[in-house]
Amino acid sequence: MTTDPLARYNAKRDFAKTAEPAGTLEPGHGNRFIVQKHDATRLHWDFRLEIDGVLKSWAVTRGPSLDPGEKRLAVRTEDHPLSYADFEGTIPAGEYGGGTVMLWDSGTWAPIKGKSAKDLEKGHLHFILDGERMKGEWLLIRLKPRGKEKGENWLLRKIDDAEAGATDALVEGALTSVTTGRTMAEIAEGKKASPRRRPGPVRGERKAKPRSGPGLRRGDVVFQPLQLATLVDSVPAGSGWLHEVKYDGYRALLAVSGGKAKVFTRSGLDWTDKFAAIAEAAAKLDVADALIDGEIVAFKEGRPDFSTLKDAISSGGDMTFFAFDLLALDGEDLTKLPNIERKERLRPLVSGDDARLQFAEHITGSGEQLFETMCREGFEGVVSKRADAPYRGRRTTDWLKTKCIRRQEFVIVGWLPSDKGRGFRSLLLGLNGADGLVYAGKVGTGFNAALIDSLSTKLARLERKTPTVTAPRAAVRGAHWVSPKLVAEVAFAETTPDGVLRHSSFIGLREDKAAKDVVAEVPVAVAEPDVAPEIHVTVSSRERLIFPESDVTKGDLADYYVQVSGVMLPWAGNRPVSLVRCPQGRGKACFFQKHDAGSFGDHVHQVPIREKDGSTENYLYVDDADGLVACLQMGTIEFHGWGSSVATLEQPDRMVFDLDPDEGLGFDVVRKAAEDLKDHLADIGLTSFAMLSGGKGVHVVVPLTPQAEWPAVKDFADRFSRALSAAEPERFVATMSKAKRKDRIFIDWLRNQRGATAVLPYVARARAGAPVAAPVSWAELRDIDRANRWGVRDAAELIERARSRALAGWGFADQVLPDL
Repeated sequence: MTTDPLARYNAKRDFAKTAEPAGTLEPGHGNRFIVQKHDATRLHWDFRLEIDGVLKSWAVTRGPSLDPGEKRLAVRTEDHPLSYADFEGTIPAGEYGGGTVMLWDSGTWAPIKGKSAKDLEKGHLHFILDGERMKGEWLLIRLKPRGKEKGENWLLRKIDDAEAGATDALVEGALTSVTTGRTMAEIAEGKKASPRRRPGPVRGERKAKPRSGPGLRRGDVVFQPLQLATLVDSVPAGSGWLHEVKYDGYRALLAVSGGKAKVFTRSGLDWTDKFAAIAEAAAKLDVADALIDGEIVAFKEGRPDFSTLKDAISSGGDMTFFAFDLLALDGEDLTKLPNIERKERLRPLVSGDDARLQFAEHITGSGEQLFETMCREGFEGVVSKRADAPYRGRRTTDWLKTKCIRRQEFVIVGWLPSDKGRGFRSLLLGLNGADGLVYAGKVGTGFNAALIDSLSTKLARLERKTPTVTAPRAAVRGAHWVSPKLVAEVAFAETTPDGVLRHSSFIGLREDKAAKDVVAEVPVAVAEPDVAPEIHVTVSSRERLIFPESDVTKGDLADYYVQVSGVMLPWAGNRPVSLVRCPQGRGKACFFQKHDAGSFGDHVHQVPIREKDGSTENYLYVDDADGLVACLQMGTIEFHGWGSSVATLEQPDRMVFDLDPDEGLGFDVVRKAAEDLKDHLADIGLTSFAMLSGGKGVHVVVPLTPQAEWPAVKDFADRFSRALSAAEPERFVATMSKAKRKDRIFIDWLRNQRGATAVLPYVARARAGAPVAAPVSWAELRDIDRANRWGVRDAAELIERARSRALAGWGFADQVLPDL
């Protein structure tokens, strides 16, 4: 007697009440997998593999994780029919599994080589997924039953491969259906499909026949989010990868239609006027319409050079667009095609006589050799792309980028004394040239206290009165010179035209190489270190106490901002800022400053902004570490930023909800509130991120593609916050009234209006203990017990965290405000 594998499935459901398909056996292809996000009694993700004509199913309670260290509980459920793979909708309340179901992922699966689906019976399945979201190698492992357990508990785990990533990157970032583009809220409400959220270009409006009209606009159907590359330490091996030069220029999308062309930036801004020559060349392409992805560069001495490109934009100089991908052509969506096929479709379009449009050549395999060549020739690096991957329009590991940096030995010729009166500030370096030692610059990072003491002892024994190199007087003022005996290995980003190092970092002493043998070496590729930038701003009174209770001085705070500048400036740079200045330290008088007439010096910039009364005032902004230190020199402790950049002042690129608890509420209450806020935002399709404020609360940060203007963003934040406080008045309040905030959390949405600011990631706070605002993952937040977990003494840990898998992609999401 044959047992019906779908008997349990059918027995649990009343098909007169639920829209789920009835369970009938049908032939299948044998290799489909799907994941359905299911908001039933408890939110979970139903993971299903097509095996033997049915969908073998598991309920994954917290959703699949990309972190190989995370083992997610997967509870085995009844087999489902193959037709269930297309189900999306609502199961009526009171019915089995009642709630909202989203088709969250779909693709194909296969057991790894040498294994088979029959391994499932043994309690161990090792397989590869190729879906819209889940990719690479995975494991399902059955747990031994405990006590009287009748069900099967399994663990779902990601294998550590190129597709691995942050713990909850998938469940927190993938919030819409892969087929209809709808959010959970839209599915529950029965709304129609949301084509604007579907992967790839929107179909329908582009026709093969050229169209007339005023041209293409930002926000028109032809603009699509661009695919972004993930930074890695080494070039991937194997013949399944295409490798291209990493160009040092501006990423751009060419939109061609009806004999006209527009140039969009990666965020969708229309920069056709800045790249008019490129647009002119693209308009002449023999196509009805096309979307072409690429990079705009300008050359200096045969290599792409960003500074030269900036000059070319200002002066109308020569520029070249290197085309490397084709998203659409003559009304056809090409994003689902393999990368190699898209490139072959692209090649003939841009291989004409116009030098302004060039095809970005690639090689298959041999990526390490290309990387070595690019680094040797002074290029930025290599971008590697899976040859068989579709175009996904977001940051994925289908595209990887590997950057070059240089590293070699130098002779130590002297040192500059420390402002703190102990040890040295930097080492002076030289190389052997044709006529003796040549000055090669200095290195001031990469040392800890013990190393400084050890080196200082060695240097003291070698001190001499006269220099062994000729160097610019300003660069070596106050130098102590030594006999050239010690050899240091140093990493650096590049050299100036006169051979002086830039962005250098000390690696260690080399005792296996004589100083006389140290000459300039051929550059090689090494892993990119966290290199502190060279600072050109003098910090006076470094010993002044800024945080008396923590013994943190002005010099300590300056060093902190220099150290974290690389991870802080992506958030704090190039946006109007208000400064909290405390010239005598945090315990004395402090005040906000947002305007500047130039008193901060050349490293702090001004952007003119129209005020409410029609007047114009210059607001402050910085774009490098020198700018941060120049502000600190003027007594700044905190940096608070607008929700928009100076490039798109009227279109915010983020919303911030500041959860401010009433006195007496514990941090556990704030933590839970932040998690709930994240879930509410996810229901309407918005990805959010958590940041410890450094005070007593949590900021829920919502990235935005700069499209909606301030009034719309303010209105959305207002309505969202008031709806939440109305739904749970015992927990939340959305007004500033102190009287109404008793035992509640104030959802401060007022930061989302023009001119308002919020504290920025990695900013020090003018509070006891010198705490800092720190990004955290949602998984980490569950175990953190206070909002001031990290401080300025934790710079090294904060930098390491910023580069970690846990915070990979923190704060980035291509998304717009939903229609509410």
